[in-house]
Amino acid sequence: MSESIRAVERALDVLLCFSRQTPELSMTQIAEQVGMNKSTVHRLLATLERQRFVQRDPATGLYRPGLRILQLAYLTLESNDLRRLAAPFLRRLWEQHRETVTLSILDQADVVYLDVLESSQRVKLAAAVGQHLPAFSTASGKAILMSLPEEEVRRILENGMQPYTPSTLRSPEAVFKNLRASHEQGFALSLEEYEDGISAVAVPILDPDGKPLAAIAVAGPAYRLPRARMDQIGPQILEVARDFSQELAMTAHPRQ
Repeated sequence: MSESIRAVERALDVLLCFSRQTPELSMTQIAEQVGMNKSTVHRLLATLERQRFVQRDPATGLYRPGLRILQLAYLTLESNDLRRLAAPFLRRLWEQHRETVTLSILDQADVVYLDVLESSQRVKLAAAVGQHLPAFSTASGKAILMSLPEEEVRRILENGMQPYTPSTLRSPEAVFKNLRASHEQGFALSLEEYEDGISAVAVPILDPDGKPLAAIAVAGPAYRLPRARMDQIGPQILEVARDFSQELAMTAHPRQ
């Protein structure tokens, strides 16, 4: 076996140490589990951290799976009928509000539309499956970001914060303040932050461990979606998102 293949196997052994029962581990614990010396494990962890497959908590020194693992999970879910499973829940929201309803996942610093149900009204949001939008200035993106650790959000913001409209949040501090408020109320808003005249409200879809898998949003013209109306819609999306999360959990762990 070549040394490069052996290195890949060792890196995979390190990643497989993490589980629902052990979501965070020290370097010593990992070394004990994989049966390698600490210097080798330290090199592997440093490489995995640079590539964002693991992240280290600076306060505790413990390691846990990183953002890149989540991104791979999103791709796996996408190919395993996330869109199909979400369809009846998106339809439910569309029938309630007759505005554009979207399902999105995070792709590095952007959100990507997996599905779009267009509003039946003449004036509506123009959106398409596969479209990429900046996470920090969209409701769907902020719904996912508010459910991620702060250090992961900071890495995403390092990709840039272009001012798209006069309402775009201009600094990481402003984004974090907004995300904290969004987390408290349970839903995220974009008040013409990406496109003038367009507002949206979104809620994350969480896995059983509370990690964000996707986001569901209702979006449309700002004159039809003033803040007061979005504050009413937000809890309704939250209810749908919880039902969808339960459906995903039952699909992943069907009753015996």
